[in-house]
Amino acid sequence: MKNKIYIYGASGHGLVVANIAKKIGYSDIILIDDGDNPYPSFNEIKYNNSIDIALGIGDNRTREKLFNKVKEYGFNIVTLIEPTAVIADSVTIGEGTVIMAGVIINPLAKIGKGVILNSSSVIEHENTIEDFVHISPGVALSGNVTIGRATHIGVGTSIIQGISIGKNSIVGAGSVVIRDIGSNSIAYGNPCRVIRENSE
Repeated sequence: MKNKIYIYGASGHGLVVANIAKKIGYSDIILIDDGDNPYPSFNEIKYNNSIDIALGIGDNRTREKLFNKVKEYGFNIVTLIEPTAVIADSVTIGEGTVIMAGVIINPLAKIGKGVILNSSSVIEHENTIEDFVHISPGVALSGNVTIGRATHIGVGTSIIQGISIGKNSIVGAGSVVIRDIGSNSIAYGNPCRVIRENSE
């Protein structure tokens, strides 16, 4: 394994991603960030594409934009899996996904690229998690659930079996989802209901 990696994003989420990189064997971890801070920006390192990179950005849309940008410059966007995660052999995981401590992924689940599976989330059998989704800490997805591209599932949400949630939607923290939710929706509650359109 290469021992050097860039983490794109120096916020709290980026620090968690950096810690995973350290645990799996990277010894030289360099945070980069385009904000007003002391970290080098992407422009300063964009031609160093022999070094691995991981995305430390929690926001789905921003993460997708940065994913595409670093791909254009030829970087290898690594998938990082915290060692305490439990993942069945038949699971497929896309490029640039980050899987955090205590996550469980059961057989035949399909995880897209650029996904975040946050701490102690449970992804049951035959789930489909599309690209650039963020599954927050403590979320539980029962079997055969589908989560559409760039959707955010809030902390502690539970979703019963067979549910489909469309793309670019937000499900609020602590929700209990017992019905399908369409794309571009903001929904929350127990039972979870669509409150308004997600127009962003």
